[in-house]
Amino acid sequence: MSYKFDIMTQEQAEDIAYKWHYNGVYAFYDMEADKEDLTEFLDQEERADSYYIVSKDNEMIGFFCFQLDECNSVDIGLGMKPELTGKGLGNEFLQAGLDYAGKTYTPDKLTLSVATFNKRAIKVYEKVGFYPVKTFMQSTNGSHFEFVKMEKNL
Repeated sequence: MSYKFDIMTQEQAEDIAYKWHYNGVYAFYDMEADKEDLTEFLDQEERADSYYIVSKDNEMIGFFCFQLDECNSVDIGLGMKPELTGKGLGNEFLQAGLDYAGKTYTPDKLTLSVATFNKRAIKVYEKVGFYPVKTFMQSTNGSHFEFVKMEKNL
């Protein structure tokens, strides 16, 4: 399956921020759930050239954020369109992002952080070779939540 990566436009950021709403506990990932995250996501200068829209067959299906650090590691953030989650598409979508990051940034390793309650995502990350390295508490969405940082060596 062919995925296309393009720099996120302001219109696309606003569409994601205000129209993408997840069900149940996954509403945690709604952009509007944390005002600070929402403000950052909607700021074109903050997003710069690190946020990409992913499309397949000319339909926007998700996004990735790639942050290269001084240790030649790329930290990944991602989101899939709500109506596509939980349908077994995560592995392929994630692998497309990992392939893109590998070709674009040629990092030594990839990292990501995920809320520990999100067992569904953690399972997908582990299937493609990520492993947990530490847990930490993070303030977000008006409270404190436990996250796990995961890595994948390349």
